[in-house]
Amino acid sequence: MEIRKYSKYYKNKFIVAGFLFFVYILFLDDVDIFTIINQNRKLYRLEATRDEVKVKLDSTRALYRELRTSRSLESFAREKKFFKQKNEDIFVISYE
Repeated sequence: MEIRKYSKYYKNKFIVAGFLFFVYILFLDDVDIFTIINQNRKLYRLEATRDEVKVKLDSTRALYRELRTSRSLESFAREKKFFKQKNEDIFVISYE
């Protein structure tokens, strides 16, 4: 009895064609649902990376603005990069 109830839907060519089109679009096309999900994941990762790079860029710009004067540039070079003048020796003590 159930088979006869649904058999009229199987005989309708528009419903069958619509179902096949839906399956093709959802799973078999070049831009299927799995590709869309993977592209969205990649987009979110790239946006997170972009935000991290933007924060680093802002900090680098702030450091650049700070280092415009020769006094602060010399201080930065001595403290962070261990630069020295000609008649100086630098000893780096590290604790492990």
